[in-house]
Order: sequence, then C-alpha cells, then structure tokens
Amino acid sequence: MREYKMRRGEYLDDRIEAMEATVEDYFGPISGTEEYKGSELYVVEEPSNAVFKRVTVGTVEYSGKKNKVALDIEERPAEEVIASGDVEAAEEAVSLKNDFLEEATGRDAKARRDSMKIARSYRPSRSRLIRTSVGVIIS
Repeated sequence: MREYKMRRGEYLDDRIEAMEATVEDYFGPISGTEEYKGSELYVVEEPSNAVFKRVTVGTVEYSGKKNKVALDIEERPAEEVIASGDVEAAEEAVSLKNDFLEEATGRDAKARRDSMKIARSYRPSRSRLIRTSVGVIIS
C-alpha cells in the first residue's frame, strides 16, 4: 500500500469531493471496504480494466496532518495479460492509475516520484551514521 500526499496548500477533500464515485469512475464497482491505519478504504474486487486483479483505494485520515490517498493495485501477471490479448488494457491501466492520482493529489507522475525520493533520502541508513566520541553524526 502506498500513500500519496497532496500538493502544498491543497487538501484531498477539496480535490475529490466524492471519493466513492471517483473510485467507481476510474476502477469499477466497489465490492466492499477494508481497514487501513484506522481508515476505511474502498475495495474493487472486479476492476473494469483487465490488467487489474484487485484495487484498494481511499482516504487515510491523520489528526493534525493532511489526509493522504492510499492506493494498492494488484495486477495480473504480464504473461497472462499478453496471452489473453489485453495488451491495450495494459496501456490504459497505466493511464488510469496516473490520471486518478493526478486528480487526487494535483501532482503528475514525475512530481510524485521526486517527492518519494526526497522522503526516502531523509531517512538515515546505518552506513551514513558516523560514531564519534561526541555522539553520532549523520553524513
């Protein structure tokens, strides 16, 4: 499950007023809900796109912070998609995911990738910690 944050100064509720209807428009009929970090996410067991096996998506609410969009897409194996002749559906699948996330977050694919790279670079790894007699320095 990945969580995506909004563009600076924007809020998810302002961008998508009816999450349930938006999920159905992009991915197909909702078959149930699933709990994730205290929030109810929508589950689409039979997505409209042949590449997707199962889609879990919704709003993750945080107190004192902006809400985020959570999205988890299970895909059919590529060999299975090709064998069934759904190659065009694969192209459409990428567009559906990117269009949904851009509508929800206000960020295109490149901006989302860059944002995740920055978030990961702030986490110090063990190799970047230097122990000294004064304490630990992060290089």
